[in-house]
Order: sequence, then C-alpha cells, then structure tokens
Amino acid sequence: MVEPTRVRKIAVVGSRAVGKSTMIVRFVEEHFVESYYPTIENQFSKNIKIRGQEYNVEILDTAGQDEFSIINQKHLIGVDGFLLCYSVTNRSTLDMVQIIYDKILNFSGADKVPAVIVGNKSDLELQRQVSEAEGKALADELQCGFTETSARLNENVDRAFEILIATIEKQNNPVPSKDEKGCALM
Repeated sequence: MVEPTRVRKIAVVGSRAVGKSTMIVRFVEEHFVESYYPTIENQFSKNIKIRGQEYNVEILDTAGQDEFSIINQKHLIGVDGFLLCYSVTNRSTLDMVQIIYDKILNFSGADKVPAVIVGNKSDLELQRQVSEAEGKALADELQCGFTETSARLNENVDRAFEILIATIEKQNNPVPSKDEKGCALM
C-alpha cells in the first residue's frame, strides 16, 4: 500500500545575512543566488522522497532575527520543525541560535521542538570564525540535529532538510523502548 504524501511545515530562522534564503533557494530551485536582498517573509514548497515516503515540504523563510526580535506567531503555528541557521563566518550568529531556540521554546510552551542547527557558508574557510566542533557542541547541548552547509557548492543543503524531516518523524512516531509493553493500565 502506498503511503499518502505527508505535509511538513518548516520554519528557517536565524540572524540577518546568515544565508537562510540562499540555502532555501538552493534546496527548492537548485541554483545559487549571489546577491543579498533582506527577506521580510517568503514561502516555498518542494516535494521530496525520504526512505520511500513522499513529503510536501512547506518552507517559511523568515526575516533575520536579533536578540530584540519578537518571534512572530505565524512562525510557530502549524510548524513541525525548525532549521536554526548561523554563519560560520560570524560568531555572534551562533550565539543568536541559542536565543532564538529559547524564544521558540518559551513561546510554544514545549520542552523541546524538532530542530536542526545549520552552519551556513562552510565554503568560506578563510573567513571562518566558528569551528564545526563549536556548532556541533551547541547542537548536542540543545539536543538538536546538526550539519554545516554551503549553498554555493551545494554541500549538505538537502541533508539539512532531510535530518529535520527525520527528526520530526521520530518525534511524531516514537519507537517504544524494549521495556515498554503494547498495553496501558487505565
């Protein structure tokens, strides 16, 4: 039996100019955008197949956030997971990931949300200010997935979205532990 297409809504968040829109355009339209135009808000959609399952991925491209930004309610309603982006060329953008994640948790009232921390611009090695290990350490601390990407070189862009979809599916369909039985006491 063929599984119906699952719709998953993803919000891409992070500081200004970290490469959120460029990464999304690379993923959806499969080309690199050289110029920078600040995003107010944009929506994209792409159909993908992961482990034999079809997904319609709705992507919300958000305006850059800072420590004073208020998380827009639209960024949370119906959102299944978050790509928390920073630029490996700007240390303060990694610090913002923690702030944004805390705001999402605070606003949603959840202890944890499906999220992947994404270090963008990994091709700019000479300008790197954040090591891959530092990004991974924050991801481990927040219990999030992690990857570094280069939209210019098309490295790990698809992987960022695939990790998030897998994280969402794992949270939506947890595998019972060996200790759990198939019945419940009422």
